[in-house]
Amino acid sequence: MALQPFTSNFADNSTEAGFQFTFFCDLCREGYKTKFIGSKTYKKGKLLKGFGGLISAASQIAGKYRVGYGAERATDTISEHFRGMSPEWHKEHEAAFELAQNEAKQHFHRCPKCKKWVCENDWNEQEGLCVDDAPRVNVEVAAAKAQRAVQDIQEKAASTQVFTGKIESKQTLCPQCGKPAGEGKFCNNCGAPLSLVKCQKCGAQNPFGTRFCGECGTKLG
Repeated sequence: MALQPFTSNFADNSTEAGFQFTFFCDLCREGYKTKFIGSKTYKKGKLLKGFGGLISAASQIAGKYRVGYGAERATDTISEHFRGMSPEWHKEHEAAFELAQNEAKQHFHRCPKCKKWVCENDWNEQEGLCVDDAPRVNVEVAAAKAQRAVQDIQEKAASTQVFTGKIESKQTLCPQCGKPAGEGKFCNNCGAPLSLVKCQKCGAQNPFGTRFCGECGTKLG
């Protein structure tokens, strides 16, 4: 007998030792795992021989591929992995699934507009709809205020003067003709060399053509 879930988004975590299911919110995909129900058939040792511990891994695979699939295809997948279990075990499985659904339904709401099953976090209690169809006003207001605050900060930063220093354009004056000499080794106007002269006494560098050292006053050769 195929399982008839109240929502198509669930995982069957059952093993040969017992039954457990996880039901997922249609919006956020967070899951609620039901209480574990032990198998009486397993305790009495009535499982078919040769099945071994493979059902545990198979059930995990079934649970993995159950989420997001249509009910018909997913049920076929689960039935295939539980094929080796005894009829008594399957009866327990179906009964446990009904109990699990009744337990899980207490933690979900079905939106009357979009028909989705959602968890408490995605349910607007005041409007009786999911938050996709009826967003919470206080949440939207807080989000809008935060977004506006970020915009104000960016606009304020864009209009704030950060650099307060002066930008000066300095040019080298030729010591020979007194005109801007350019950036080469010789003056652009008169051709005088622009290399520095080292003071023999203090070692300071002085412009070419300077008669006395600018640091110690020594006469330059």
